[in-house]
Amino acid sequence: MTIHKDECFELFQQIGLSEQKAKETLKNAQVSKNLKFAITEATKHAEITPEIGILLYHLSSKIKTQIVDKIPFLSKYIAEKKLDTVQRVDAALNYVLNHLHEEVNISAFEEVCGIGVVILPEQVEEEVEKLIKIHKDEILEKRYRFNPGPLMQQVRNTLIWADGKAIKNEFDIQILNLLGPKLASDLELAPKQIQQNKIKKTKKDEQKDVSLANESTSTQVTIMELMKTKVHFHKPGENYKTEGYVVTPNTHKLLQEHLKITGGKVRTRFPPEPNGILHIGHAKAININFGYAAAHNGLCYLRYDDTNPEKEEEKFFIGISEMVEWLGYKPAKITHSSDYFVQLYNWAVELIKKGLAYVCHQSNEEMKGFNPPPSPWRDRPIEENLQLFEDMKHGLFEEGEATLRMKVTLEEGKQDPVAYRIKYLPHHRTGEQWCIYPTYDFTHCLCDSIENITHSLCTKEFQSRRSSYYWLCNALDIYCPVQWEYGRLNVNYTVVSKRKIAKLIEEGIVSDWDDPRLFTLTALRRRGFPPEAINNFCAQMGVTGAQATVDPAILEAAVRDVLNVTAVRHMVVLDPVKVTISNFPHSEAVKLSVPDFPNAPERGHHEITFDKVLYIEASDFKEVNEKNFRRLTVKQSVGLKYAGVVLTVESVEKNDSGNILNIIVKQEPVSEKNKPKAFIHWVSQPTLASIRLYERLFKHKNPEDPNEVPNGFLSDINPTSKKEIVGYLDANLANSVKPFDKFQFERVGFFSVDPDTKSGKVVFNRSVTLKEDASKI
Repeated sequence: MTIHKDECFELFQQIGLSEQKAKETLKNAQVSKNLKFAITEATKHAEITPEIGILLYHLSSKIKTQIVDKIPFLSKYIAEKKLDTVQRVDAALNYVLNHLHEEVNISAFEEVCGIGVVILPEQVEEEVEKLIKIHKDEILEKRYRFNPGPLMQQVRNTLIWADGKAIKNEFDIQILNLLGPKLASDLELAPKQIQQNKIKKTKKDEQKDVSLANESTSTQVTIMELMKTKVHFHKPGENYKTEGYVVTPNTHKLLQEHLKITGGKVRTRFPPEPNGILHIGHAKAININFGYAAAHNGLCYLRYDDTNPEKEEEKFFIGISEMVEWLGYKPAKITHSSDYFVQLYNWAVELIKKGLAYVCHQSNEEMKGFNPPPSPWRDRPIEENLQLFEDMKHGLFEEGEATLRMKVTLEEGKQDPVAYRIKYLPHHRTGEQWCIYPTYDFTHCLCDSIENITHSLCTKEFQSRRSSYYWLCNALDIYCPVQWEYGRLNVNYTVVSKRKIAKLIEEGIVSDWDDPRLFTLTALRRRGFPPEAINNFCAQMGVTGAQATVDPAILEAAVRDVLNVTAVRHMVVLDPVKVTISNFPHSEAVKLSVPDFPNAPERGHHEITFDKVLYIEASDFKEVNEKNFRRLTVKQSVGLKYAGVVLTVESVEKNDSGNILNIIVKQEPVSEKNKPKAFIHWVSQPTLASIRLYERLFKHKNPEDPNEVPNGFLSDINPTSKKEIVGYLDANLANSVKPFDKFQFERVGFFSVDPDTKSGKVVFNRSVTLKEDASKI
């Protein structure tokens, strides 16, 4: 079967593979052949949805050569949604392989594959609950150090066809409900783990770990710990030991010169384009580059990749620097690609002189795609190229009329990438000095070489440029760093594209780049996410080659972990009901001293006001008692937190519509004989504040996926993503807050003071709830 790359690329995308996955698949001729065959066969039986497409891909990548002839049979079962999970496809492959020379016994095959077996969420919940009860004492003792892995396997053994993610999520939910949020003690390394971290690896182990971090990073608390224990890149000066690194006759001499300059220290760089606001994916890149350097006593530069004056703005330069520092990192040096424009131009001239670059007049459209026509100017004389490149520099061509191209083929098959293009725009730093600007493919590796970067760390999509990275440095006979790739970090229920965020702002859906519903770093800061929580989240994601797309709940859990031990507790009422104490024993309001952290009173106190009239949450009162309701009812008393009193209802005042206006109560001291079932929060003499409650901005996980959202991301907006209400808080709190202060409103959630706060107007943003909503998980 002949494989036509353009045809297959489109076909693979049509069945649901991402552009990147389709490209990677095309690199493996056998998998590509299998997949095309499987698609052809499956199409005979059904229309291929993305769910079917992913399973066909799994079949094509896992099937053994000796059973390739069974692709039509297995594809039919996948198309008919009988083999509807990865587990069932794997079971089918095992069955066919184990009965290699036999006719397939359909009934036995379907029984082995669990076809028709349906596992309900209630079954998963019931099995998990059984095991949690059995191991409850051990879980309570070990808390979050308890390893649920063996229990998950028990559930899988019982419910063979249950979804693994559903089992894990159910364990997470039930353990969280049992233990509550993580405490400071849960974040400390266990003694055994500390001891393990001290054990040195053997040389054999180090050779095995030459590239990426171990997938499991759950025991890592900080990015520093991750970089020290899980990431095993080459040592400075040992570039040549890295797989794929190109060694030339001058490599050893260049490395020796490089070591003299760096002193043998690790040197990394974070190289953002100053054309937009940084987002959560950039936080991972910041942590990896700065974190790896810090963990090895090295340096990290902040380098602005400012080679495109069309999109660069001053606010982006400033915003990038602020966010790097907000995350806790200080660059050893701030540089710009434009610092090296003269050197880059001279190197381009040298490349032409070596016959390795040429001036081309093909248009952008003619150069697009995987198999564009070769340039008719590829073999023009060197002297002619030199003159034409100088003409480009002096503005003798129109934009798009000429480019400088390098004679090299990228891993993905693209030939002769552009090194320079013409743009008649003033540059942010060099003004109108230049009308030709270098591209990323030309600039990046050369700037890394100039700055003597030891580890060029970048996301996986740049793997296809690694060959040109090494080729260009070696063609110019200069120091060549090592490029290491790691998987991108993506988050569900959001968009991070500058163009799409600009559209959200333009349509009035969000207020600006820092709207707390976005996942830009400025937005997360405004929402109240602590920088250390974002860093811990990035550490939790690890440094693997796999692209990670995670649920926002994982980031929110990291936020809770930090705020739970750092956010001062206060009582705030969001849905108030008036309560009057008929027998209040004082002639005027009294002041109570309340601990900032009830579990650690030594960390400080604040004052609150206790008066005859107070306000409680409407949900803390029911006229008719309900089973398991432990708070205030007409026949059930309740305690007031920190006041030391129990309230009992005497009467309820209502308006003509039946709405409660006032609950008249009497108070009694808390005692052994008068101990309430629960204590509730409250506020007296309140000050009003604006409280903004945020939910996910989009309704679907992948708002940019046309299969999920056929009408585009703007049609997927969650209409309840922002709700603004009036909250009642103690005047002492209202008078002392400043923007970005963080608090836990007891029994309500974690909140941060919004920059909109001004004299006389306090605004809070809800950062996260106290616990994750189980329906979201």
